[in-house]
Amino acid sequence: MFGRVRSGKRPWRARDTLLGLFAGAVTVLFLGHGLVPNPLGIGTLLDSVIPWLGVLPVLALVPALLGRCRATGLLLVPVLVWALVFGRSLPADGASGEGHLEVVTQNLYADNREPEVTLRQLARTGSDLVGLQEVTNGDREEVAEILGSEYPHHASVGTVGLWSRYPLSEVRTVDLGLGWARALRATVRAPEGVTAVYTVHLPSLRPDLVERRNRALERLAEAVRGEGIRRVVLLGDLNTAGTDRALDTLTGVLPARASAATSGFGFTWPAGFPVVRLDHVLARAMRPVTSEVLDTSGSDHRAVRTTLTY
Repeated sequence: MFGRVRSGKRPWRARDTLLGLFAGAVTVLFLGHGLVPNPLGIGTLLDSVIPWLGVLPVLALVPALLGRCRATGLLLVPVLVWALVFGRSLPADGASGEGHLEVVTQNLYADNREPEVTLRQLARTGSDLVGLQEVTNGDREEVAEILGSEYPHHASVGTVGLWSRYPLSEVRTVDLGLGWARALRATVRAPEGVTAVYTVHLPSLRPDLVERRNRALERLAEAVRGEGIRRVVLLGDLNTAGTDRALDTLTGVLPARASAATSGFGFTWPAGFPVVRLDHVLARAMRPVTSEVLDTSGSDHRAVRTTLTY
């Protein structure tokens, strides 16, 4: 007499279970990527690309909605976790107050076909300090010619150098245990007081070099930890992403990151379409007021310009 009443509720299917497991796995990955083992740099690679993995649950929404999966709502969990973990870094959160020191760092790129263009762009930033990496012997004459008038004080070791408006003293090589010079330290005597400045280029981020880079980070952190001057600024191509667990070694002694004052993720490499931030300005007893990534010509890295306050 009475027909069977059918529920409009869709049944839970195997694909709903798979979708739920996928959402859970991605959520765990966002929260615990730093715990993934690091043989051959696998963990470092994951740390470096983890912000981009936020697209995975978004892409999964399309087939989930088209398939009318009951578990579709679970994809919101990794989206919200991503927003909490990584989204907080998107708005610029610089310190308030007047800037006291303006700096810019640039990997000049050994194969740069127009270094003079790159250098003129850096000079036009009006920064007080210019830190360079991958300065070849063939570049030195152009660097001196283009930066020399605005930055009469300079120091260099190996392929890294520092050009300054203010006098430099106590310049020395920082031994990173690499067998060749890739870092220098100098005291900058600015009108507002002395600051120890490090210019650094760490080994490339390749599976066979990750351990060497990590050891260099530890040596660098040790040098900064023993620094006698309270104010310290580091400029460099660290070949270490801002989300890489290895960077904690250095930010433990240089807690102020220019990336905090940068809108967006501030990726710097590769220059054509940056996917990771390898170039950094870090500081102690100073805070970034503003910071921006500059799309300079010729190099495979973008530059980072930062205004710091005491």
